[in-house]
Amino acid sequence: MHKEYLSLKKIEGPLIVIEGVEGVSYNEMVEIKVQGETKHGKVVQLNNDLAIVQVFENTSGMSVNNISVKFTGKPLEIKLSREILGRMFNGIGQPIDGGGPVFSGIKFDVNGSPINPVARRYPRNYIQTGISAIDTLTTLIRGQKLPIFSGNGLPHNQIAAQIVKQAKVAEGEGEFAVVFAAMGIKHDDAHYFIKTFQEAGVLDKVVMFMNLADDPVVERIVTPRCALTAAEYLAFYENMHILVIMTDITSYCEALREISAAREEVPGRKGYPGYLYSDLASLYERAGMVEGSKGSITQIPILTMPNDDITHPIPDLTGYITEGQIVLSREIYQRNIYPPINILPSLSRLMKDGIGEGYTREDHPDVANQLFSSYSRVQEVKALSQVIGEDELSEIDKKYLEFGEAFEYRFLRQEFNENRDIDRSLEIAWEILSILPKNELDRINPKFLDAYYRG
Repeated sequence: MHKEYLSLKKIEGPLIVIEGVEGVSYNEMVEIKVQGETKHGKVVQLNNDLAIVQVFENTSGMSVNNISVKFTGKPLEIKLSREILGRMFNGIGQPIDGGGPVFSGIKFDVNGSPINPVARRYPRNYIQTGISAIDTLTTLIRGQKLPIFSGNGLPHNQIAAQIVKQAKVAEGEGEFAVVFAAMGIKHDDAHYFIKTFQEAGVLDKVVMFMNLADDPVVERIVTPRCALTAAEYLAFYENMHILVIMTDITSYCEALREISAAREEVPGRKGYPGYLYSDLASLYERAGMVEGSKGSITQIPILTMPNDDITHPIPDLTGYITEGQIVLSREIYQRNIYPPINILPSLSRLMKDGIGEGYTREDHPDVANQLFSSYSRVQEVKALSQVIGEDELSEIDKKYLEFGEAFEYRFLRQEFNENRDIDRSLEIAWEILSILPKNELDRINPKFLDAYYRG
């Protein structure tokens, strides 16, 4: 029998404080009845007989007296089955697509539990996104967490939608699906994602969790956890390969900062809570593969860097936890190149273990190394040409400028609906590398030069 509390000590923003509580646990779900309306919350702090509860809905209009609060004795749970594919839920896992509740299935605690390090399998093999710059140079490996560092006004939403449309695993490798978590996005962005997925005919292999900009801030904290719980069910119970795309992690962190301030916690760097690192790790570390299961969870968290500052706490801490990053460039975007991926600060730390012979193509590692090396030289030549002028450059430096132009406009640039497989991406790479003399391609094995060089 659960006690019912009929008064509050105080209400502060999305938080309510109840005194005289006993037998209550951290993260326990709470039912709040106000004037015939039921709201939900969860316990976020306990101090002797005081419980601080985060309310998922709006707290405006609440009174400290005319209220009924009941602790359920359970954490937030969502019901999951294979039927969630093609469905759309709000930030706390309630259906919003008119399809009714999930009837059959198993209830799961959204907080999850960390994967035992001993049970983890090392990520191998790759997921093809159909985007040359990602597949060739920052390859996404199954079980990896590879964030996209973007900025306000850059086309990260289009890239996310394109990846959802095009992503796949190799034939015969098992079923593939996408879990899409949107946090604090605008209504027009939400409509854009739904419309794009419908037009591409991929909605039946996507599970969507949507928290909109005008939804409660507290719900934003739960959204990625609901999405990752759904991903864990599909990967480890249904043996599917799951790609989780989470946008925008910056909105999530700002919600965390807002709630931390309401709880009067001591702020850390730029006002974010001191536990931001461990909180982000509790999301990112839910990616991976485990022994005894054929499924995998791969994550692409997308975050917008405030003022394009890569040293800001959110990208900084994300970079520590994840295995690489894909960095979008405003300067490249202003030259009408989509996707505007700046390959030089981008990397995928696990790509070496999931490409090459038996995975993509035998020449892939050498081609990727050579593209990085040659494009890096292009930046040096551009800097030199600004000092001495283009006419004064040596013939080989002019070749590098030609290569740089071809790299950006033929390899990097591609249409939103253009889906390039890995073989096509490597073909284009060889076409542009063949602009350079053979002796400049010193990162490539001579046997691959003989087979693929087109000079």
